Amino acid sequence: MTHKLDTIGAWLLGILWFLPLAYTLWAAFHPSAYSTHFDLTAPLTLENFIAAWNAAPFARYFLNTFILVTMVLVAQFILSTLAAYAFARFEFRGRDFVFTLVLLQLMIMPDVLIVENYRLMSWLGVRDTIFAVGLPYFASAFGIFLLRQTFKTVPRELEEAARVEGASRWQILMKVYVPLAKPIYVAYGLVSVSYHWNNFLWPLIITNSVESRPLTVGLQVFASTDQGIDWSIITAATLLSAAPLLIAFLLFQRQFVQSFMRAGIR
Repeated sequence: MTHKLDTIGAWLLGILWFLPLAYTLWAAFHPSAYSTHFDLTAPLTLENFIAAWNAAPFARYFLNTFILVTMVLVAQFILSTLAAYAFARFEFRGRDFVFTLVLLQLMIMPDVLIVENYRLMSWLGVRDTIFAVGLPYFASAFGIFLLRQTFKTVPRELEEAARVEGASRWQILMKVYVPLAKPIYVAYGLVSVSYHWNNFLWPLIITNSVESRPLTVGLQVFASTDQGIDWSIITAATLLSAAPLLIAFLLFQRQFVQSFMRAGIR
């Protein structure tokens, strides 16, 4: 009985989650007259996507977002790997205290630091740039914690064998620790890309021009038109912005699930 209730509850939650996406798909592929009128005989159209693409510089928004998520992900991988390796394998005074400070960052919501981050970006003179959007996220407490826990599971015998072969610290890190943590990198990378692709509040505050706006901010500016709202075009623009993540998930869903399962097992 409990199993059936769990199954029913899961299906209900799944349906509730899918309903907004279902409406988005319906409105985007049908004329405006049918955006709130469900008629199975309604004609299909791609005009909404053409109109949305021509109404805003989405090509530039896509480029800005791609640069942003790539820049942040590379910086997070480098900084998190170096910090995690230091916390996992180096002995130095105050190591546990510093790691505790890193963990405390997990308790602080990024939105709390918006004012201070804005002041810092203004002081650095990088406001209204893609670099300013990504800079506060270069160091990830979650990434450091996740990789540190993974590196601690690597047998020290492997490191000692590499040292016997004459490997340096850097070679040990890149040829022993990083390859063994590949599933963790994949899982964390998926979370990071998804978060920064959809991040809205901080990019909205720090950007003012088309040259630096990511997709989420561009979509909000596009949707807040004074000439009225055409839901068919709005939903088409929403699908355009979400399409890369949806396509990536459909193509690599098996790898996604396996990476998260391995991350959880470790």
